[in-house]
Amino acid sequence: MDGTLLDSSRVVPAAFVEAVAELGGPAVDARAVVAAYSLGVPEAVLAHLLRRPLRAGEAEAYYRRLEGAEVHPYPEVARTLQVLRERGHPVAVFTGAAVRGARTLLSSAGLEVDLLIGGDLVQRPKPAPDGVLLAARELRVEPAEVLYVGDAPTDLLAARAAGARAVAAAWGHLYDPAAAADDTWGTPATAVDVLPRPGASS
Repeated sequence: MDGTLLDSSRVVPAAFVEAVAELGGPAVDARAVVAAYSLGVPEAVLAHLLRRPLRAGEAEAYYRRLEGAEVHPYPEVARTLQVLRERGHPVAVFTGAAVRGARTLLSSAGLEVDLLIGGDLVQRPKPAPDGVLLAARELRVEPAEVLYVGDAPTDLLAARAAGARAVAAAWGHLYDPAAAADDTWGTPATAVDVLPRPGASS
């Protein structure tokens, strides 16, 4: 979601930075927030940035800021998702963010998907394959039929560990050309060319 569908490279880190300040934590910057993404859900990231366990209700400091945030999809994303869904391709999102925050951001960006799996629905965060495998089960397809598109190296590792096709989103803010991928897309619209209508020859 972040860095692949949504250009949230400022909004999400800023929400964490402000939440940590409100909760009396140490000074942190956007770089420290991004470095902590691999820890999983926002509650885990907050606890790490605060350098202490999170107390009941404290995560609201983060979620409140997301609710008022304005976030936009990357160019071509909205149209690409619309075309894929019209063709009968289910679109799923697996994100390290919790479902609550993910729904807020997707709604703010005006995006609809068929399945949303947040980091709070799986036992292990990326690069573990749990979320990709859960998406495949929910969609009733084999993991090998899934194209998992992500900008971060952990996205690609999760896809490969699940047996899905790992597609690097070169437009995303965490894209690393050195990270191993099965394919690299320069724009979201590449999906329209790669994925024909179900049943059509490709």
